[in-house]
Amino acid sequence: MLIPMPDLPVQPLPAAASAVRQPPVAVSDGLPTPQRYWAMAAMTVALIMAVLDGVVANIALPTIQREFAVDAAGAIWVVNAYQLAVTVSPFPLASLGDIIGYRKVYWFGLAVFTVASLACALSPNLPVLTAARVLQGIGGAGIMSVNLALVRHIYPSTHLGRGVGYNAMIVAVSSAAGPSIAALILSVASWPWLFAVNVPLGLAALVVAARAMPVSNPAGHRFDWLSAALNAATLGLLIVGFKGVDGSQPAWQVAVELAAALVLGTILVRRELAQAAPLLPVDLLRRPVFALSVVTSVCSFAAQNIVFVAMPFFFEDVLHRSLAESGLLMTPWPLMVALVAPISGRLADRYEPTRLAAAGLALFATGLALMALLPPDPSTLDMVWRMALAGFGFGLFQTPNNKVLVSSAPKERSGGASGIQATGRLLGQTLGAATVGLVFTAIGKADGSVVVLWLGAGLCLVACLTGIFRRRPAAA
Repeated sequence: MLIPMPDLPVQPLPAAASAVRQPPVAVSDGLPTPQRYWAMAAMTVALIMAVLDGVVANIALPTIQREFAVDAAGAIWVVNAYQLAVTVSPFPLASLGDIIGYRKVYWFGLAVFTVASLACALSPNLPVLTAARVLQGIGGAGIMSVNLALVRHIYPSTHLGRGVGYNAMIVAVSSAAGPSIAALILSVASWPWLFAVNVPLGLAALVVAARAMPVSNPAGHRFDWLSAALNAATLGLLIVGFKGVDGSQPAWQVAVELAAALVLGTILVRRELAQAAPLLPVDLLRRPVFALSVVTSVCSFAAQNIVFVAMPFFFEDVLHRSLAESGLLMTPWPLMVALVAPISGRLADRYEPTRLAAAGLALFATGLALMALLPPDPSTLDMVWRMALAGFGFGLFQTPNNKVLVSSAPKERSGGASGIQATGRLLGQTLGAATVGLVFTAIGKADGSVVVLWLGAGLCLVACLTGIFRRRPAAA
């Protein structure tokens, strides 16, 4: 059952116009309190669900494989289906947000995600579960694609850094807590409950969002279906090709996938260059500060995912720690991100955000280099403070960089900025995982773990040098 979503004007109507129905009024510079808090509460619930469902299914894969009596290659599509859908969808959905309003895309994305979660929980076999996960990924992309655009309309421009910092904290905490939450649920219930818990939370968030989310001015252009199809094909082939470089696919197949992605991507970019309001935001990429912010974001998230994928192997195979110890040793990173992100957001409202971002990247690179230089038999404290330093640097970088990225675009193009931020993050994570797979295949896990740490540090330095050339944009 769909929940009505009334359009509530933020400001009262003039007395003379009280008898005439008026269209929704767009928020000029943030929402008043307490409406701002209700809007962020709804966004927080939706974002937690979208991020968690990219993580929790990994924990349940062995159980799902046994219950449906399928092989590991088939079961892994429960994860891959969501990742593919959530990665190829942000650009089209962000463009749709520019056209019809960010609130509508968010609301219907959350509705689709909630319905798909119920379908996942009730799936009788693997094909149905995989299809439901695709639908869930599209709903999750609807939430993520307009996330920063809505933050820009919820918070006044003078407090934008706080909103972005809070957003980064939610993503960090959700990513870190995902495996623990999944393990807790599976200890008392069966795997369908991993998805069923989203239903009451999603319904509550839908009710609150219908009344509290801000209204944005819709654009006058039409949705470009051909560009959306080219975008999905390009990113889909790119992701599948990246995933295959670890040896899971024949080399010729990986080459064909990446070559096809390059051809289709070239066609897409040439088409978008001729559009007044392109689905792929090439108009924003012409702005140096925006383009450089995207590059730094992709590099940093690639470096982060290199660590998240490689460090468990590093702790277990190189330093000979147990599985439980490895999990605990990973904790300082997301914990520091969650602590620092809101603080860096407030700092970004007062000081030059590009300098804060560059300082964060330098600390991030230092932490990774120090991890690579660990002695053969380090103490727990040696590992903990190095992981904490890397997490501190990433948390200090992420919020100012996202603020520069979204504020360097005109407000009416906030959807495009939000979409490219989400896509850049997901592509960076995919690139990082592919790098780890390629290095591990070439030289093994033990030596490869140290090599990828140095590669991660190098990516951070590239991002840091790139960010130095930026200047804070004027408020849009």
